[in-house]
Amino acid sequence: MAQFAELLLPLAIKGSYTYRIPDDMQPLLQIGCRVLVPFGRKKIYTAIVIMMHDQEPKGYQVKEIISMIDPNPILRHPQLKFWQWISDYYLCTMGEVYKAALPSGLKVESETFISVNPDYEESTPGELTDRMRTVLDYTSQRGRMQVNEITRLTEFKNVESIVNKLLELGAIHVAERVVDNYRAKTESCVRLTIDRNDDESLHRIFDEVKRAKKQEALLLAYLDLSGWLQKSKPLKEVTKEELLKRSGITQPVLAAARQRGVFDVYKREVNRFADLGSDLIAPPTLTEEQQRAYREIHQCFKEKPITLLHGVTSSGKTSIYMHLIKDALQEGKQALYLVPEIALTTQLTRRLKKVFGDKLLIYHSKFSDNERVDIWKRLLNSSDPCVVIGVRSSIFLPYSNLGLIVVDEEHDTSYKQQDPAPRYNGRNAAMVLASMHGAKTLLGSGTPAIEVYYRAQKGDYGFVELLTRYEGIQMPQVKVVDTKLARKKRETKGLFTLELIKDCRQALQNKEQVILFQNRRGYSPYISCKECGWIPTCENCDVSLTYHKHIRTLSCHYCGYTLTMPSLCPACGLPGLEIVGYGTERIEDEVEAVFPEEKISRMDLDTTRNKNSYDRIIDEFSAHKTNILVGTQMVTKGLDFDGVSIVGILNADSMISFPDFRSSERAFNMMEQVAGRAGRAHKQGTVLIQTTQPTHPIIDFVKKHDYKGFYQYELEERRNFGFPPFTRIVNVYLKHRDDNTLTEVSVRYSNMLRQVFGNRVFGPEPPMVARVQNLHIRQVMLKFENAASMAKVKVILRNIYEQMVAADSRMKSTILYYDVDPM
Repeated sequence: MAQFAELLLPLAIKGSYTYRIPDDMQPLLQIGCRVLVPFGRKKIYTAIVIMMHDQEPKGYQVKEIISMIDPNPILRHPQLKFWQWISDYYLCTMGEVYKAALPSGLKVESETFISVNPDYEESTPGELTDRMRTVLDYTSQRGRMQVNEITRLTEFKNVESIVNKLLELGAIHVAERVVDNYRAKTESCVRLTIDRNDDESLHRIFDEVKRAKKQEALLLAYLDLSGWLQKSKPLKEVTKEELLKRSGITQPVLAAARQRGVFDVYKREVNRFADLGSDLIAPPTLTEEQQRAYREIHQCFKEKPITLLHGVTSSGKTSIYMHLIKDALQEGKQALYLVPEIALTTQLTRRLKKVFGDKLLIYHSKFSDNERVDIWKRLLNSSDPCVVIGVRSSIFLPYSNLGLIVVDEEHDTSYKQQDPAPRYNGRNAAMVLASMHGAKTLLGSGTPAIEVYYRAQKGDYGFVELLTRYEGIQMPQVKVVDTKLARKKRETKGLFTLELIKDCRQALQNKEQVILFQNRRGYSPYISCKECGWIPTCENCDVSLTYHKHIRTLSCHYCGYTLTMPSLCPACGLPGLEIVGYGTERIEDEVEAVFPEEKISRMDLDTTRNKNSYDRIIDEFSAHKTNILVGTQMVTKGLDFDGVSIVGILNADSMISFPDFRSSERAFNMMEQVAGRAGRAHKQGTVLIQTTQPTHPIIDFVKKHDYKGFYQYELEERRNFGFPPFTRIVNVYLKHRDDNTLTEVSVRYSNMLRQVFGNRVFGPEPPMVARVQNLHIRQVMLKFENAASMAKVKVILRNIYEQMVAADSRMKSTILYYDVDPM
């Protein structure tokens, strides 16, 4: 038996660590199991076993594993292989992938914060040990505590094991994840304390309650509701509410019956979609065009594992996805339906739940950690066919039998993780995951990513088109409004042109709805003193502070630094402060002034921080409780509203003029996608684009809904300047508190890169925001040939970094990280 284990820790450290396996653990330990281990002087972490062997390391004292957390592995094949691919391709450590992949509840460590779950009730006597009660008492008194703090106060050894058991029982939350205090909806249920087949005990209970008539009425009502005596049928769960209602008895009587040992009360989680009814329906019938696309996708899958479906907005791609998912489930396979935003899961889950019922699982970051652990364990313990709908982190779940991955809106930048590492692209990682499972991948979009469309045209992927809208509805008419000309003619009111106001008013009079798109949240981008020109900036970052009127605060959207809005200019002392520019909050105010009789809602990061806020905003707009929706790019993403006839893009210039090689693609995608929200159900919609550059080629392509023309135009630009899809880009970022030090270190480092990579190295340059959280930033761009092996590049970059550390001690205090395929 193996005496040593190679363990993966959730830290940004290279490689694995070797620990001794205690004798009693040796026959039980398996690869993929979680164990608790000491690390450093005082810290304890949850580690994962990745290898076992008999080779004792030389030159240092090997520490011993403290305890096993699970008798069985927490990972399935090929998860470790998938993590290794992400680590190699995205130039990060396996520990960083592990940290991102597992929910916090599965990696308790000495620095984890925990808080008591106020809804927890002990289901069976003796469920909690004395030590568990002590931990709960301390945590309850303090509100939330770190695990190492509990260790210090209680002097218990192995507190992490106690915390793990309490997490499994649902008695505590991992506090850092329960941001919005969301708790799963539960209801109290009642059951008899005896076995269903124990007739003798039932007679005894009847004898006991014979004189307590109200308790007897409760018992009779329970037997009736649960179907206790119909032993050929399964026993039904009975809620406390329906039992009291049926019997006409009050809560104290039930409490007395519990005291007597007749009933037991327990909690069960309520299905959020219970109101949809249990009768499942078939996926929507496909039109002739959709049927053709569906057949072509199946044909493509026979020849290639990845297929691109280029379907214009409102062509009914979701209906095709549902048929393909149903096919996968009928084959006994699991399916993953990836969407870029949580807002999309909100709208889609209702449609999918009606078709797939309990086979549908939802997974995203607004769920509490306990819920995400439950989904993880359900997939770990069952290989039954199911469909998971979720955002990019869903790729890390322990699938056993994956048959299909659908990546909806595959072009979307939300699939790219920005910070922290791993900075992976969920779409690209999903394709690799599917290949490891032998599954098929369908990429769907109305505006495919340039790289994806290029590969589909080359024949690397299957390719299917769906270029007509559902039921033959026309693509929206696009009107371009020259705001420079409108201002000259005094035909503007704030940010709105009179033409936009007129069209919106007409739509609202016709009982239709309006979406107004502005890709900037807050009230205004900044404030300025008209007397002296002072502009408040963040003390930690090189950005102006955004004004939020509702809370009268100036805040930094990079580090969270805030200032109260001053009444006088701090620089000159005069009352000359004025608001400059427009964010969604200011637009909402101005829309209220123009349309005072209309109900307005706003969808941006500020209004959707809580779990249910997406549902509320979308439900109210779908039900016409609100008629004007103001929003950032969240409103561009595949949302389906029947009543929208007007979409206003308030400032197209800010998207077109962004200094980035992808800005044209982003601008076209965003405008075309938001345009697709108009006129989806019964008639052609209208899109008004307000811009000072009405003749810009991107505007012209959007006006014609000409994706292919845009693709050819953009491809030629990229070919001329050597950008993807003709190359692969890696951005290297260096950060340091001292700007002069950073300048010298980054120049020296980039020169070392040039010695190896030659003219593939560009920079160093300060990025657009050159200081964030008091760290100055430099960016070095590397352009590689598409055939380059990222695993080999990682080894070379690691060697150069180690040479740099040896040559210049200042590199140790410099933060360095890589962003592969930046978006």
